[in-house]
Amino acid sequence: MHIRRLRSIFILATAVSMTAITGVAGSTTRIIHVSTASQLTAALRSAVPGDEIRMADGTYPGRFTINRSGTGSAPIVLTGSRAAVIDGQGTSNGRTVQLQADHWRLIGFTVTNGQKGIMALGAHDTIIDKVRVHHIGDEAIHFRDNSTDNVVQNSEISDTGLREPGYGEGIYFGQAVSNWPNGQPDRSDRNKAIGNRIGPDVRAEHLDLKEGTTGGEVRGNVFDGAGQTGANYADSWIDVKGNGYRIVGNRGTSALLDGFQTHIVAEGWGRDNVFSGNTADVRASGFGFKIAKDGSSSAGNVVCTNNTVTNAGSGAANVPLSSCAAMDP
Repeated sequence: MHIRRLRSIFILATAVSMTAITGVAGSTTRIIHVSTASQLTAALRSAVPGDEIRMADGTYPGRFTINRSGTGSAPIVLTGSRAAVIDGQGTSNGRTVQLQADHWRLIGFTVTNGQKGIMALGAHDTIIDKVRVHHIGDEAIHFRDNSTDNVVQNSEISDTGLREPGYGEGIYFGQAVSNWPNGQPDRSDRNKAIGNRIGPDVRAEHLDLKEGTTGGEVRGNVFDGAGQTGANYADSWIDVKGNGYRIVGNRGTSALLDGFQTHIVAEGWGRDNVFSGNTADVRASGFGFKIAKDGSSSAGNVVCTNNTVTNAGSGAANVPLSSCAAMDP
């Protein structure tokens, strides 16, 4: 009788932490409720396509690795409110959340107090949505190692670079040419940053779009440059060193020098990027848009006349503006 009662209690406890929901197509989705760091670790290790891991409010100390993939039709979801806090337990070393898998949705929670915030290595089709990342030793969110087709959206980032100000980027796509594996470009392509609030106290660039990356989008973000340090040449909201990015409809205030910059740091890169419909209240001595030139040309980079620039000591741009009639704002 005693053994039966214990078995009944175990079954009831399991039902509270994990439930199954049958969808309209007949597939089963597990809802996994976690409230401790050990439960979160276990859920991440055993996740299968279609799972939704729900974090209760509270602190989850430690560093967490995601290495089980969802699928395009059944991504894996990790979600919680802003009061569900993943705490890396120190800004001097470690990756607080390391993503080495595809088809994830990271939604709503907070990441803080780590050397790195969210680091994605070779990740594809991941969406980071409504996440808060703050008080980080280096960069907040980084997609590298050929991570493609990912989105960071509706998220808030502040207080980065507490360990190394020059490494304190808000969002970072790719790697510098000096770090390319075997000398080959890090093709972290077609990644997007949409509708985020970045700053204040992001001590390096708000977005660093590295050489070797192509075809991304930066749209509808808000930048607050207060607290940027200029360390490691970080003196603008955005550095575009890749190719074919669309930088559209963003708003920035209080740049350290220029609002938006392109750079040619590797041959064939820093080209064919379009800046359209952005609003730059620079409040500094530089340009709204500072475009690195390839000889006398702008390397195919286009600054449209529909951008608005105020309080830029050197003017709107260092290149002629284009009408961009066929480009959306």
